[in-house]
Amino acid sequence: MAPFLAYEDKGGDRDGTSSSAALPLVLIHGHPFDRTMWAPQLADPDLSAGRRIVAPDLRGYGASPVVPGTTPLGVFADDIAALLDELGIGEFVLAGLSMGGQIAMECCRRFPERVRGLVLADTFPDPETPDGRRARRATADRLLAEGMRPYADEVLHKMVAPYADPAVQAHVHRMMTATDPEGAAAALRGRAERPDYRELLTRITVPALVVVGEDDEYTPVRDAEAMHAALPDATLHVVTGAAHLPNLERPKEFNGILRDFLSRVL
Repeated sequence: MAPFLAYEDKGGDRDGTSSSAALPLVLIHGHPFDRTMWAPQLADPDLSAGRRIVAPDLRGYGASPVVPGTTPLGVFADDIAALLDELGIGEFVLAGLSMGGQIAMECCRRFPERVRGLVLADTFPDPETPDGRRARRATADRLLAEGMRPYADEVLHKMVAPYADPAVQAHVHRMMTATDPEGAAAALRGRAERPDYRELLTRITVPALVVVGEDDEYTPVRDAEAMHAALPDATLHVVTGAAHLPNLERPKEFNGILRDFLSRVL
């Protein structure tokens, strides 16, 4: 049985009785973060007005159970489906950032009939290269040996731009150092074996939004442009003044882009 996920559940129609309620929005965080990554979106009253927003902690992250070993993306996707079943949510709009975007793509592969709109932020669909697999496994081993802080110190200014608000930098660093190394390592091993989602994107016909920070080094703008070109019904937004986490670095702009997209997906 999948571990019960911790989650935030805000706004909207929770009993499903309102025929006018908008589709729920499900937010999937990246690695090595937790659901507080979505704090500016969860706090935006214009996003949650009439729309239910669910933001879980993935297994191994935040307040959700830690399962050592290897966590494939398919396990994360099945956890999401189980949580939404528990919450009585059938169809929804799905948004994921970085690893969360790859989990969102896996959700589209496993239960496409439930996903009515898709947001892919600072992510990419390609399978891992041989060098990439070795690097992810080595990083997993490093996290178990050293803990999260040395890694967090090293990658902070790739996660958020060096010019980002100091409070945002502190929030991101705090999420990374609070993550359990066992959970983070399990996810890294699972991502090392992820499938190729490029062909899948060409078959996703629901409205899609692709967002990327202009200064993102992990998933540069060219990756977002390729996803935008592959998706049949997609809009692309490049967020200036942001790196890998534009939802935190430029929350007003990100929320505005998201609200405009959601207005298309009732």
